[in-house]
Amino acid sequence: MVARDHAAPEALTGPFVYFLLSVRLLSFFFSTATMPSPRTYDVIVAGLGAMGSSAAYQLARRGQRVLGLDRFDPPHTMGSTHGHSRIIRTAYWDDPSYVPLVGRAHESWRELEAASGERLYYPTGQLYLGAHDSMLVSGARDSVRLNNIPHEEISGAALAQRAPGLRAPAETVAIWEPHAGVLLPELAVATFLKLAKQAGAAIHTEEPLIRWNAEGEGVTVTTPRAAYRADRLVLTLGAWMGKLVPGLGVPLAAERQVMHWFRPKPGTAGIGPDRIACFMWEYEPGHIWYAVPDMGDGFKAGIHHDGPKSDPDAVDRHISAHDVERVSTRVREMVPDADPSPVASAVCFYTDTPDGQFLIDTHPESQAVVVASPCSGHGFKFASVIGELLADLAMTGSTDADLSLFRLARHRAAAAVKS
Repeated sequence: MVARDHAAPEALTGPFVYFLLSVRLLSFFFSTATMPSPRTYDVIVAGLGAMGSSAAYQLARRGQRVLGLDRFDPPHTMGSTHGHSRIIRTAYWDDPSYVPLVGRAHESWRELEAASGERLYYPTGQLYLGAHDSMLVSGARDSVRLNNIPHEEISGAALAQRAPGLRAPAETVAIWEPHAGVLLPELAVATFLKLAKQAGAAIHTEEPLIRWNAEGEGVTVTTPRAAYRADRLVLTLGAWMGKLVPGLGVPLAAERQVMHWFRPKPGTAGIGPDRIACFMWEYEPGHIWYAVPDMGDGFKAGIHHDGPKSDPDAVDRHISAHDVERVSTRVREMVPDADPSPVASAVCFYTDTPDGQFLIDTHPESQAVVVASPCSGHGFKFASVIGELLADLAMTGSTDADLSLFRLARHRAAAAVKS
């Protein structure tokens, strides 16, 4: 037997080899010519809570190729956008920059309702309660007067008539804002995402952002499933912003918040919108609790701020006796028709900037990356308009709205003065 090696047989030499090489080269050319560009999307939106889902919708409806990513399956109960209700109000004493944004937000919510056929807003009115010279009442008073917001200042019998379900100390004063109301956060997020998909957006849930890298004029985003390329990246990561977006120079803290729901006592007139409006109540100097009337799932109440700073991946979601008692005490004293034992409770987050103002800007290391943390415990009502602003920034790098209060430079300067 004659041994043979694995060299090509003589029949495959000469012209036949050139033929095979030509076929392979042509095959390679056509396959690469038809491969999709590595920059598959115009914009990637990472984080699809209130702000991210709104931005994804606005970008998609403007014709952008959008990829939306979220570590969970929104709407969900792991972040900041849950709890059945959020208050929308216009009286803002922090800075007048918020007032025109609230006005546009109202318009945008109505437009979203018209586009989707969903009802997202319910008018209830809002009370700001406390001592005459308290921070809350004084600030609300200044805001409604400065911005010509319809209101009444009431106390005593007039307050009891406006909100018969409340038991207020004799010295309590209230600013009544009749056009405030309630938004439905879970339905809002679901609606934004539904319309975004209908407009062509790709929505990938349970696919967390692991890292991102801005290079050249584009951005690469890596998840456990794949790496994606886009011209622009919008980071709306909520409580995870501080962990996943380095280099901002502004500390972002995830603050644990607890919400509770209470039922009316048997035989009472109830604790619905006809008995108790939405309210914020400064019960002690510098300490505020808030509530939303019973709209079918119970009277919702919580303490505004005062929660511990937490790691969003390791937050304590157990409801302690202390969590319950600090709100049940307020209910027992001030809402006599409510059973002070909650029927349900839930943990969510505020993502706080040092001075409580929103953060909306491009990343200092890349104009291709838009960062947004419009929270600090008062952001949801703005989601409809902030989606528009983020779409503007992602597409053109600018917006007509005055964002000077929310820029990184202002936050850094304020932090420097404070330190």
